[in-house]
Amino acid sequence: MIGASMLSLDGADHTRHREPFAHPFHPAGVQDRFAGFVEAEADRLISAMRPTGSAELRSQFAGPLAVAVVTEALGLRDVDVDTVLSWYAAIVAAVSEVSAGRPVTTAGIDAFARLRATVTQTLDRTPEGLSQDEVASNAAVVMFGGVDTTEGMILNAVRHLLGDAATLQLVRDHADLLPNAIEESIRLEPAVAIVDRFATRDVELGVARIRRGDPVSVSIAGANRDPAVFRYPDRFHIRRANAKLNLAFAQGPHFCLGAQLARTETRIAVARLLDRLPGLRLDPDYPNAPRGLVFRKPPTLQVLWSV
Repeated sequence: MIGASMLSLDGADHTRHREPFAHPFHPAGVQDRFAGFVEAEADRLISAMRPTGSAELRSQFAGPLAVAVVTEALGLRDVDVDTVLSWYAAIVAAVSEVSAGRPVTTAGIDAFARLRATVTQTLDRTPEGLSQDEVASNAAVVMFGGVDTTEGMILNAVRHLLGDAATLQLVRDHADLLPNAIEESIRLEPAVAIVDRFATRDVELGVARIRRGDPVSVSIAGANRDPAVFRYPDRFHIRRANAKLNLAFAQGPHFCLGAQLARTETRIAVARLLDRLPGLRLDPDYPNAPRGLVFRKPPTLQVLWSV
């Protein structure tokens, strides 16, 4: 779909593609570079919703916020959020077609071409060791990885907190518990429940014999509910001492590039919602169960608050 990128390479080639993108996402830099932007954008979206007393958080808050942050991260400041979202939707649809064994869609090809042209126009220079096409391919990976996942993290965290009055009050009374509550949320309901990998060598796991090159579907959701690691794994417990041992961002060389940004974005988003929307609660007239085999989140999340 997008050519070689950090997502599809290993070893020295993977390092060459990933490293130029990794620096801005190091934990020390995320707070300085992105926290202010995330808070301002979250407040802007909340201000637009606030007078109405109700909202559908996926379309009115979590989705637009995730797209705005990715757009900021890629430096695409002259492109509006709706345009980036249309590119993203077309690329996701094209990837789904390829996964089902069908050809890449014309819309997907066109969307990536537009993204590539825009990224190329914004570059003052290309990172050492990467061509313009390689930069564009990795920019698409960043966009693909930063929209659905962060949107899902925000929606799932809000749903978990609003779903239990005692837990919600505990977080309201003790704001320092919010980061661990988010870790517990992504443990219980990771935004990406399954990742696909290819074996780099022959290996036996239990009774399964896996050959080099075999595709393997890894259940992050299953690992995050391992009772040998997490006691009472099906419970949402915001004081869980080892919640951060979750594998929501995978492990190893392909550990999620934007993990710290996603955590920061979710923490700020949830904190601003709780702070600025008094009496925030789930709308009981609408279903909110998460759906999806790979990307897990509520299709919609309708909420109410006092005005």
